Amino acid sequence: MLRAACLCVLWASFIHGFPVTKERQKLLLISFDGFRWDYDLDVDTPNLDQMAKEGVKAQYVTPPYITVTSPTHFTLLTGRYVENHGVIHNMWFNTTTKEKKGYYQTQFVNEWWDNGTLPIWITAERQGLRAGSLHFPGTASSYQGQVPTVREVEPNYYDYKNETLWHENTDKVMGWFRDQNLDFVSLYFGEPDGTGHRYGPDSQERKDMVKQVDRTVGYIRDSAEKHGLTERLNIIITADHGMTTIYRSAQLEEITLSKIPGFNFSDVSFHLLDYGPTGMMLPNPGKLEAVYKALKGAHPHLHVYKKEEMPEHLHFTKNDRILPIILWTDPGYVLNGYFPVQFNKGEHGFDNQEMDMKPFFRAVGPAFRRNLLVGPFETVNIYPLMCHILGIQPDVNDGHLNATQHMLVEAVEPLVINQSLL
Repeated sequence: MLRAACLCVLWASFIHGFPVTKERQKLLLISFDGFRWDYDLDVDTPNLDQMAKEGVKAQYVTPPYITVTSPTHFTLLTGRYVENHGVIHNMWFNTTTKEKKGYYQTQFVNEWWDNGTLPIWITAERQGLRAGSLHFPGTASSYQGQVPTVREVEPNYYDYKNETLWHENTDKVMGWFRDQNLDFVSLYFGEPDGTGHRYGPDSQERKDMVKQVDRTVGYIRDSAEKHGLTERLNIIITADHGMTTIYRSAQLEEITLSKIPGFNFSDVSFHLLDYGPTGMMLPNPGKLEAVYKALKGAHPHLHVYKKEEMPEHLHFTKNDRILPIILWTDPGYVLNGYFPVQFNKGEHGFDNQEMDMKPFFRAVGPAFRRNLLVGPFETVNIYPLMCHILGIQPDVNDGHLNATQHMLVEAVEPLVINQSLL
């Protein structure tokens, strides 16, 4: 009976891609919001460079569409494209009441997040592990009535740039791993996104913020060492999206929908506009074709689609929350409704195939090979990688372990079983 049980365990481990180890490994997932794939090329980043030498660096990774904070972070946590996990925007909205909530307020709308897809915190907890999250988008919600063992949501009007707070949060998370024996934690930093928005991705301010990120990467690894975690802790550092420069010129033809001939806002029941380069519309009954035809081709840098005709690579069609008409602009342009109200020098939210939308990726720890540069992959594939490292069975997802398994010290392959040991 014991022999049969052992065989079943080993076979299940092979089927699900679980690592079979004597000591369970821990995993820290870190997101530095808006850290574009090439931000380390024009700044000296000794700590990120050292992490690459001791671990894995990807050329870049491709986030899902739409390339904004909450949808892309929930993809990291679930391995699902946005149309499948349902967190389709930073803003919760109700097309009947016309109500909208901003990014921070939306964190506390439970049904926006808890709509059938489980983040890795809950999957891990259900399989006997202990998980935590600090400031990661989606942390405030419960999922089918469950929350991670430890969680902390940032206060409103939080100072995302404060380096002292970054260090305090790092030590807090390392304490969770050591003192509360957590197996998985997700940790979020709100920069360099804010700096990229305000000053632009080519600014000196952004370069200075990347130096702060690099110092913090060094602090994170030092803190892991001080807490006695280095031998068991794997660290994945990535981001939700990149950033691109917005054109500002008196000669620039802004994309302002109210100025488009043949288009009238009276034909629209609800719209989500003036939020970077992306927008959605719900036309009044019988007005879909009129709205679509008026907007399609109205500006050389405006893309307009009916939801069922969206490009397949965007995976932004099959969800009832997605409105019938989707709009987005080419890089450098933003989408205005009645008149221009956006003044950021940097933006994201564009087509995920645009290089400026690609984030960075680093990984280090006992599960990962050393000094390995890998090609690009989609961020949906980070979820099955994390499940494999943690030794848990993934929930339904859109990722594939074979996209990342070459990063691992131990390849995912059939186990050779020594019958004499059973």
